[in-house]
Amino acid sequence: MGEYSRFIDWDKMDASIQDQDSKELTSTEFQDLKQLARQGYWAKNHSLRAKVYHKLISNIPCRTVTPDANVYRDIVVKIVGKRTSSALPLPEFVDDSLVPTYCLNAEGVGAVRKIISCIASQFPDISFCPALPSVVALLLHYSRDEAECFEKVCRILACNDSSKHLIDQTFLAFESSCMTFGDLVNKYCQAAHKLMVAVSEDVLEVYSDWQRWLFGELPMTYIARVFDVFLVEGYKVLYRVALALLKFFHKVRIGQTMESDNVQQDIRAFVRDIAKSVPPEKLLEKAFAIRLFSRKEIHLLQMANEKALQQKGITVKQKRQNVHLAVHAENFKSEIVDVKKMRDIWSWIPERFALCQPLLVYTTLEHGCSLSRFFSHCEGHEPTLLLIKTTNQEVCGAYLSTDWSERKRGGGKLSFFGTGECFVFRLVPEVERYEWVVIKHPELAMTGLEQGGSIAQVADPSSSGSVPSDPSDRLSPFLSARHFNLPSKAASMFMAGDRECIIVGGGDGQALYIDADLNHGRTSHCNTFNNQPLCSESFQIAILEVWGFIDTMCS
Repeated sequence: MGEYSRFIDWDKMDASIQDQDSKELTSTEFQDLKQLARQGYWAKNHSLRAKVYHKLISNIPCRTVTPDANVYRDIVVKIVGKRTSSALPLPEFVDDSLVPTYCLNAEGVGAVRKIISCIASQFPDISFCPALPSVVALLLHYSRDEAECFEKVCRILACNDSSKHLIDQTFLAFESSCMTFGDLVNKYCQAAHKLMVAVSEDVLEVYSDWQRWLFGELPMTYIARVFDVFLVEGYKVLYRVALALLKFFHKVRIGQTMESDNVQQDIRAFVRDIAKSVPPEKLLEKAFAIRLFSRKEIHLLQMANEKALQQKGITVKQKRQNVHLAVHAENFKSEIVDVKKMRDIWSWIPERFALCQPLLVYTTLEHGCSLSRFFSHCEGHEPTLLLIKTTNQEVCGAYLSTDWSERKRGGGKLSFFGTGECFVFRLVPEVERYEWVVIKHPELAMTGLEQGGSIAQVADPSSSGSVPSDPSDRLSPFLSARHFNLPSKAASMFMAGDRECIIVGGGDGQALYIDADLNHGRTSHCNTFNNQPLCSESFQIAILEVWGFIDTMCS
């Protein structure tokens, strides 16, 4: 069966996959490899895929001292001893992960455990790597022997290119990637996210499964296609495919009348049986149709989430607090929303702040309707949540990512600030969130509102522009000015306030204007198809609340 067949049970393999060389790799240019990988050029040729993997992995920049095949041959007898391969315990850092067989024969299944044990001895710095068994089992298909597979995996683990993110090897990196995936779902799969919020008590727990969908549940034919592109394009591919899986799951799920008690298990089952509904080509097509953030921006978002976890002392595996339950029913009291609605809002905010609890910092019922008192109570809190209930019982609000003290940078003039993470929303009469809009002409904002016109325009996410040069304080891709069709100096204009008013701009042309006495307000919105305003075009405020975020998690 060929030199790459030692560990494979060919009776279980896809019959269309050949083990003979029928074509060669004609180019090693990145763009060519990218297209060939996405098209599945080597997917049906076992030997060619093995040679391509060898070439791609050999080109990964690694640490100076990286264990190779000779190291494996030197240590394997000492590590394994007289124990049978099937009796070898897996290291703790794989976290009781599935060890997929991927059509391996008995020798191959045992070899996976031997290789993982030897990797553990050579990489004492790995503390959490649940994807490792799947990666080893997959690469064993395309290796002549155990030593060659060991070397391939070691090169992936020892990659020292700061621009490449291949496999999470610590709990901090893993957990921040789960939070980043949650942020991406919130942005790119809003319908699926809404379903997750409705059927799951802890959304992040569901999203923390995203790597298991790929490295464990996804059938061999599918994960191999994903790995083809992953070795060429990197970690971003994994996010793309996981988002596509969630989109397909949502499409199937919304057609069902029965609600399951465990959506986490439902997604796993769907991924395991994905061949019944979605072919590999269609999965990848969906994945690459998503206009995802750039690799650099995703890295910045991951660093923001990692920083938030570090600040809360979450660096090793532990039983983490349920994210939604950060809004404790017994401690939460609002005159505008109940706990259920606040938890709905919590599902929209960036994951790093969902780790916190809401803290009421200002309410017109207690602090009166003074704009100066509004600012004095809200300053020093970042981010904040603005809630408004009108005399018509409408409820709307805004998530504001920036401290209101930023308004002072404009001197006495009305100046706009904020970031792309800001959004406005409506809760009553219907729940809707609006985001990704910029006020492009702040000097016209007052005039536009007074005339009932639209002061906001939907930003073009594909528009080009410079990125802020110093993202160190706010490590988030949502701050990228290019998303707002603005020069970097202008940042993203979303919120403004002075002695006369407060202005907040949202999505789909939604904008909110509040008078200085905090009693009256007006809204502005585009007359787009099926677009509903936040609330009445001119409204009277019954109650206004501002909530801050406090960290109650213990280290």
